[in-house]
Amino acid sequence: MKDKPKLLLHICCAPCATYVVEVLREEYQVIGFFYNPNIHPAGEYYRRASEVRRFSQLAELTLIEGEYEEGRWWKEISGLEKEPEGGKRCPLCYRLRLEETARRATREGIPFFATTLTISPHKKAEIINPIGEEIGGRYDISFFAADFKKKDGFKRSIELSKRYNLYRQDYCGCLPSLFEREKRRKEKKKR
Repeated sequence: MKDKPKLLLHICCAPCATYVVEVLREEYQVIGFFYNPNIHPAGEYYRRASEVRRFSQLAELTLIEGEYEEGRWWKEISGLEKEPEGGKRCPLCYRLRLEETARRATREGIPFFATTLTISPHKKAEIINPIGEEIGGRYDISFFAADFKKKDGFKRSIELSKRYNLYRQDYCGCLPSLFEREKRRKEKKKR
């Protein structure tokens, strides 16, 4: 393991980390990085952070925790609060989190970085990967571009989440996505 290069993995939540860590460990010494100022409300943020810590212990994964800078996130997406999930707000959110991951990797002397975001069926690798590659170029570190949902990656993450008994949230994390979820639930009840 020590002879493998280090990679800093941005982790959005424990369930998404399961399969991605499994895959990346084949080539890298993976270090987790939990940085998600988009997650609201605060109780949800701390619940997800706690689950990432628990998973990291179970998986013997070194974990670095970033600060919960929710004000920074709100400032970044200002004016786009009403955008639907997958709209114009999301690439700004991805950029914020990947930028902080690259910054932290550089500070720690880690030559590679990646994200768990592309395991979600709701996240588009063709949007996320170019952002990561552009940021990697600016920081002179390599971004591991992938679409982890392929080859049944998302299905495997569900299996591993059940094995580890992980909390699986049902919305992206930001308040606009929470409101969207609530709206869908109300519409479903009406039918």
